[in-house]
Parts: sequence; C-alpha cells; structure tokens
Amino acid sequence: MAKILIMGLGALGSIYAALMKSAGHEVHGVGLAADHIDAIAVQGLRVNGASGDRTVQLDSVSTTTDGHADDFDLIVIATKAYDVEQAALDTAPLVGPNTIVQSIQNGVGSMDLLAPHLPQSQLCLGVVGGFGASVAEPGHAHHNGMALVRFSPYSDLPISEVDKVVEIWRSAGFDATSLRDPSRVIWEKLIMNVAFSGPGVLNKLTIGEMMTNENAWQVSRACLLEAFAVAQALEVPIQITDPVHHVRTLAGNIPDAKPSMLLDALRGSRGEIDVINGSIVRLGADVGVHTPVNSTVVNLVKAWETTLQPN
Repeated sequence: MAKILIMGLGALGSIYAALMKSAGHEVHGVGLAADHIDAIAVQGLRVNGASGDRTVQLDSVSTTTDGHADDFDLIVIATKAYDVEQAALDTAPLVGPNTIVQSIQNGVGSMDLLAPHLPQSQLCLGVVGGFGASVAEPGHAHHNGMALVRFSPYSDLPISEVDKVVEIWRSAGFDATSLRDPSRVIWEKLIMNVAFSGPGVLNKLTIGEMMTNENAWQVSRACLLEAFAVAQALEVPIQITDPVHHVRTLAGNIPDAKPSMLLDALRGSRGEIDVINGSIVRLGADVGVHTPVNSTVVNLVKAWETTLQPN
C-alpha cells in the first residue's frame, strides 16, 4: 500500500483519488473548490463512468496542505496549468527523500513553471488522455473513458523509480506505462486538444458535435493541422501519418464529452488556452510555421476571458 497525495482534486484528480483508494492505497486530497471538498468530507467521493460506479472515503480532504508531513510515497500534481506554480510551492515542503512527484497537466509549458521549485531528481512528467472527465456535482466526478496514462522522468529520475509508481497506477486499474521520452505522447495528445479545447469554448459543442457540425469541424481541423505542422517542424517523433484520422479516431471514443476548457467556461472560469492552442502559436512562431487559426481562437478566447469577474 502506498501513501498518496492528490494535489488538485478536480475532475481528473478525483478519478485518480477514487480509483487509488478503491485499490487499497492511503489517499489524501487537496482541492480549491470548497463545495466539492466539503461534499467529499461529508458524503465521500463518488466516481462513475468508464471505471464503474464507486463511492470512497478518502483518508483526508482539504483546501490546503496544512497538517501534512513529508512522508508520501507519491504526490500527484493534477491542478490546472495556471495553478501549477503555486501548487509546486505548496507541495515542496511535503516532498520527503523518497517521494516521487508526478505532474499531470494539459498542453506544453507547465513543467517550466513547476520544476524550479521541486527536486528534479524526484520529478516525473505525466500525460493522460481519453478520460472526458467532469465534476457532475460537488462530491461526484464522471468520466467517459480512461485511454492512457504515461509517465517519464523529467530530469535524472531513474526509470526504475518511474516504474515503481506506474505499478501504483496499474494496481488501481489505469492503463499506465513508463516512457523515457514523453514528447511523442505529449504531442499526439496536444494535436487532439487543440482541435477541441479553444474551439469548444467558442462554439459550446461536445466533442462529437464538433466532429459532425461542418462549420465547427473546419475550425477544429485547421487547428489540428497547424499543430501537426509545428510538431513536424520541431522534429517531434510522433507516429502519425494522418493527423485528421488520428484525432477523429481518439475523439470518437468520447463523443459525448465536453472539453475541459468548455466546462471551465460554462462555470465562468478561465481555461488553459495559453498551454494548449496558445502553445501552437508560440512554438509555431519559433520555427517559422504560420498558425492563423489557432491565433484567432486564442485571441477570441482571451477576449472573452477579460469579461470574467475575478475569482
């Protein structure tokens, strides 16, 4: 049995926590959404969907890391990209000499914010995909799938240590694997994310609806093709010959899911546009690839985000 902290008890973090607890591990959760945390404390954490339907009592839930010691075997940072640096600062005092820290965020760029605050010899980069996760109501998370969980050492963490925590994930029913180089998986997921994340905020459609709506699909298709062109210019070792087929195949597994950025928008919250569609614009400029559709999507989403009231 491992002692685990899930830092970021949102939709995906809740799924990680519930399945790990159900597998017999000691699991603690920290999240920012007080209503979700309060509901879990009172009635337990319910997760249903592709993994079944379960309600578990976590060993502790809180909105802060106060009171925790540095004796965790595994810390999973599952916050939004814009919260990752603060999460790293809050987590740093809890990292003991034998703790492995796994960071799982969308897009590209979060690790640059997180890594300076944590021991890089204990840091692991994570990529997950195909979950279609959401918080249905406080205390209850739902997911449409659970296709992959991949981890790689960020710096000089031995691959054998990555393999040890991969076994924790496997024990909880996840399709987890270790990789020495995560770039291929990161980009194969990012190419799908750019198709639905920013565009989804603008059109308010599910993934399946974006694929069947001709007007919406033209935007999504253009976004993913720009991302594929950037990946090729960067010489990322992706194993994709037809990016449109790749995205439609993966997305076809979760047609009823709403992109996480759309769920953020429906709650009146900002999303992760900078590390998803924004990363294509930024990296495209670096390698001389024009990304006009992603740029337009980013500008429109950011224009909408300026209307939000501060949290």
